[in-house]
Amino acid sequence: MQDTKRNTPFDILKRGLLSGLSVTWELSKILVPIYFIVTFLKHTPIINWFSDMFAPVMGFFGLPGEAAIVLVMGNAVNMYAAVGAMASLSLSLKEISILAIMLSFCHSLPTETALAKKIGLSGINVISVRVILAVISGIIFNVLL
Repeated sequence: MQDTKRNTPFDILKRGLLSGLSVTWELSKILVPIYFIVTFLKHTPIINWFSDMFAPVMGFFGLPGEAAIVLVMGNAVNMYAAVGAMASLSLSLKEISILAIMLSFCHSLPTETALAKKIGLSGINVISVRVILAVISGIIFNVLL
């Protein structure tokens, strides 16, 4: 016999709300600390040093040097860390779009490369293709946008 009580609109709404809160909590554990760390670094000489160091390379993509933090976070940690870093920086819509496009090709490299190796792909080939696609797309969209 089917339990119809569990399928009432109130129960569905309650389960959806609890599930949404659970996901929000999990994402907040990544986004909030990264946001505060990058915001703190903006008020220290470290971010200026980092920005100056990467400005020439990031210039190819039409991005400020500090945007390298977003790419490092996205590639080394995950997309949510990149979003946290991106939110703490003062970026234009064009810069955010270019970063999002680049990260769509190249993100979470350690995790996804390990998964690719488990299915028999070459880790070096996977990383190379993803990084090359991110670089090419960054340059192209810098010109187009």
